[in-house]
Order: sequence, then C-alpha cells, then structure tokens
Amino acid sequence: MADSRLETLSRILVEYSLDVQPHQLVTIGGSTLAAPLIRAVYRRVIERGAYPVPQISLPGLSEIFYGKANDDQLRFIRPDEHIMPEQADAALSILSDANTKALSGVDPARQQLARQARADLTKRYLERSAAGELKWCVTLFPTNAFAQDAEMSLSDYEEFVYSAGLLDAADPVAEWQAVSREQQRLVDWLSDKQHVHVTAPGTDLRLEISGRKFINADGRYNFPDGEIFTGPLENSVNGHVRFTFPCSVAGREVEDVQLWFENGKVVKATAEKNEEYLLRTLDTDEGARYLGEFAFGTNRGISKFSSNILFDEKIGGTMHLALGASYPETGGVNESAIHWDMICDLRQQSEVRVDDQLFMKDGVFQV
Repeated sequence: MADSRLETLSRILVEYSLDVQPHQLVTIGGSTLAAPLIRAVYRRVIERGAYPVPQISLPGLSEIFYGKANDDQLRFIRPDEHIMPEQADAALSILSDANTKALSGVDPARQQLARQARADLTKRYLERSAAGELKWCVTLFPTNAFAQDAEMSLSDYEEFVYSAGLLDAADPVAEWQAVSREQQRLVDWLSDKQHVHVTAPGTDLRLEISGRKFINADGRYNFPDGEIFTGPLENSVNGHVRFTFPCSVAGREVEDVQLWFENGKVVKATAEKNEEYLLRTLDTDEGARYLGEFAFGTNRGISKFSSNILFDEKIGGTMHLALGASYPETGGVNESAIHWDMICDLRQQSEVRVDDQLFMKDGVFQV
C-alpha cells in the first residue's frame, strides 16, 4: 500500500469510524501481513490518548487449530478472547488473510463446535454494540490472497480497495458524510413502513419490518461501507430467494444457494456446490434457520464481485440477507452462533415494493 493512502486510511479508521477518545481500550486485530496498517493505527490510537491492545495472528495457526485440536480444545476460550466483546470500548478487525482457502478441508462439525462454544461471547458483543458501549469496525488490508480471489493483480486490487473507500478524494471524511446523508434519507423514508416484497429472477420474497430500525452504515461499522440494514420480524419471512453470487465462508464457496422460507424459517435449502456444508451450517442451532439481517448495498464505487463479503455486500443495487444472529440495535431478536451474509443482485429484472410503493427497480432507488 502507498504510504499516503495508508496514513489516510488509518486516520479515517481511528478518527471517523471508531472516533477513539482518550482513556478508551481499543483492540486492533489482524494478521502479520497487515503490519503496516496495524502500526499506523496503533500510532494514531496512542496519539489520541487511548490504550491500544494489538491482537495479532500468525497465518496458518487456525489451520493447525482446527486440524489438530480435540473437542475440549475447540471449546476452550482463551483469556484474550474476552477482551474485545466484554471489555473494549472500540474494536478494529483487519481482514488480512494469507490463504482464504486454508480451512476448506476442515470438518464443518469442528468449526460448528467452536462457534457454539463462543455463542455467549457473540451475544455479549452484539449487546454491547447495540447499547453503544462498544464501537467496532471491520476493514481490509490488501493481500495476494484477496487479489487472487478477485481475479486481479495485487496493484489492481489495491486500487479497487482505495476506490471503494473513497481514499483518493481530497477530503474522504467529507465524502463519507455525504454518503451518510443520502443513506439517512432512505432510512427516514423506511422508518414507518411495514411490508417488503422483493421479486427478481428466482426470487419472490415477502417480509415485515414494522417496528424495526434501519441502520445507516456509513463507514463506521465497516470500511469501506455503503449499506442500510435492519432485522426483519423473525417469523414474517415467506417465499423463496436465489442468491446470485457465491457465498464464501470459512474457506468454502457455496454456489447457487436457494432458500425457501415459511413463517420465517428456512424449510428447504439447496446449493449447486457445497450443499452439505450449507445444510450442516443451517443446523448449527435453532436461530441459524431464521434471518437476522435484511439489507441493501449502496456503494456504487463497488460494481464487481470480488469474493469478499466486506465488499460484495456493499455492491450498489444488491440486497443481502444474513442467516443467524440479529443486530439488537435494529430491534431484531434472533440469536445464533452464526451470521452468514448472502447476496442477491437486483440490478436487472427486479422490483422491491415497500407497502406497495416502488422502492427500488433494477437496483436503482425510486424514492
């Protein structure tokens, strides 16, 4: 990464996204590959008078853990795992994988066991976030692994990341504030609505949002950002949806996922690739078959699928649904050890109607 952009990114993350204040406890998570960004963020956290807590991982350790650990070791929660969800005031997670397929050979049941053991930590993390006790942000440091997944050179992928984050603008923070205002307009319009009906090739889905809150994701939850999201009424989802893009998780690509809902619950699921993994994940716990999130991507600077959910769920003109845990700040109450985002492209032959009013057509907002 170019030094100027690295410094710009660290400034935005610390001063805008997390708004770090003196005496706050700030965790900084990422692999050794992200060392340049970790150093820049660490320096800025120190300059803000806060207390940085680096939580740095070594590529390959997760592969050893899931490949060799016994069941007791899979369930064991290290003392440092409590810091971010239970004690931190702000938390930055830097995606920085050396090999995004490193866990593709791991038995899904082993990953499921580890997730279930950490369900209480996940719940506490979401509760503190909803209460405003914990600010969090997820960002990405470009690596060769991410560039290969996106079918780009590393330099081209860096340009893709910079562009999505508006880092080339004269005043990136002002640009994100403008994004925030436009998204807030949409959030305000949706604030008193009840019914949503989405139609697209392979998709005819109805759900309820009455009493739920849409969140304006404007660079403070993720960076880059660009979405508005809520938690639908848990038992309101009916119909079927076909996800346009592959769903990558834990080193596996699950392709051509189709889900059928009855009264909120997934009653049938198919996939062209890795269907068994999909079905086993749906059986993680009771909440895994219900939606925890319903969202629209708004970032027009992201138009290309890159096999990374941080960017793909933000593609302008798309919808994404997440199976599993709700974000409590939306009013959602679904609990699960998973939160699995899946993306549906709405840029062609689609309509989204809200209370019978045309809200989006072919990926373009109409209100």
